[in-house]
Amino acid sequence: MRGPDAYPTVSGVAAAARLLSARHPDLCRMRLAGESRTGRPLWLLSVGHGRRHVLVVAGPHPDEQAGGATVLWLAEQAVADRRRMADADLTWDFLLCLDPDGTVLNETGPAGPRPPAVHFRHTYRPAATEQPEWAGSFRAPGDELPETYALLAVIDELRPVLQCTLHGTDVGGSWVQLTADIPGLAEPFGKYAAELDIPVQVGTYDALFWQGSGPGVYVLPPGGARERFASEPEDVNGSTWCRPHRYGGLTALVEVPMWATRRVADPAPHPDPSYAVTAMAARLRKDGAALTSTLERALPVIGPCAEGSQALLLRGVEHAVGTFAALAADYDALAADQPVPLTMAHVAALDIASRRIPLRASGMLLRLLDEQPLGDGDPAAEPGRLRSRLERRLDAGARELVASLDARWVPVFDQVELQARTVLSAVDRLS
Repeated sequence: MRGPDAYPTVSGVAAAARLLSARHPDLCRMRLAGESRTGRPLWLLSVGHGRRHVLVVAGPHPDEQAGGATVLWLAEQAVADRRRMADADLTWDFLLCLDPDGTVLNETGPAGPRPPAVHFRHTYRPAATEQPEWAGSFRAPGDELPETYALLAVIDELRPVLQCTLHGTDVGGSWVQLTADIPGLAEPFGKYAAELDIPVQVGTYDALFWQGSGPGVYVLPPGGARERFASEPEDVNGSTWCRPHRYGGLTALVEVPMWATRRVADPAPHPDPSYAVTAMAARLRKDGAALTSTLERALPVIGPCAEGSQALLLRGVEHAVGTFAALAADYDALAADQPVPLTMAHVAALDIASRRIPLRASGMLLRLLDEQPLGDGDPAAEPGRLRSRLERRLDAGARELVASLDARWVPVFDQVELQARTVLSAVDRLS
């Protein structure tokens, strides 16, 4: 049965998991796996008693909210299919939300369909150093974020044959990234995506340099090979994705879109990728300069001692603004060198990435300004002027992003179903 077209809250997912455990105490159990930086609980729900573990992680990025509903879908399926789970000697383990602090910040907006500008207006995207999956690639062992430490401890305890992390993209298609190949996964994944009318993304920004294992399925390159843009200091081998390799396991990331566009499913060669990517680099520099200037004017209004959620938002803005120049240089280098043949899908994905970064930064900066008084009630005072200009820029940019790609909203239940069915297919192929 279809649920409402809305993402569940962090507390709602925990309550539903607790109810499932109470109804099936012979099969389900919940325990505390750790705490977030502000003391929110990191709940682990386990279903089954097999020796082989599958770990599913929701909420690794706080603005990618489908995963909470997906873990509930999978947990209920595991209970319903308990005999098959026992025959496979499996236990399902669900980390209900890896970054609850950040996810709660994304719950301020509508939980279901919303205009694109409203989505970005309520987005919080942390800096890479504050993303639990990636933070380990920047920090020394023993200095992990508490969320990172909790996830690593769960992996070390359970030694999962498969870790699935549930991601999403605001605009694009669906794809899978694997730290080691799962032969044959592309076929069921493509079938499920077609049934749900969600495009399979055959060219991505995130996995531009990864190896293809089939349409929309990408495998981490061997050690030492290029995996990311030069401006991105994140190291997959230092992330939580590779931890299961210590125990003979692997990780699968399942990405689903909020707004779907068929442009990312077009494998045809682009007629002039160098021109297109160079134009994106120029736009990145223009947007970066505008946002840098706006941030500089906003900082005296916001104040130097932002705390709590304000501090998180400010660091997110500063990180995003700091990426523009280096990412533009990466785009220029890609246009000149083209280490991979750029298709229509690749260029569409690069275009989406170059547009959404300034939209995220604008949305977070607006949220910071929302907390400031207009100045003696005068909307023409500095906070009001900054807010009005940012709102116009955000509204125009978000509408252009979706309209230029002819993108459509994907019902939340469809996002969840594709994630869940892809996870089940990955498990089947490892059994």
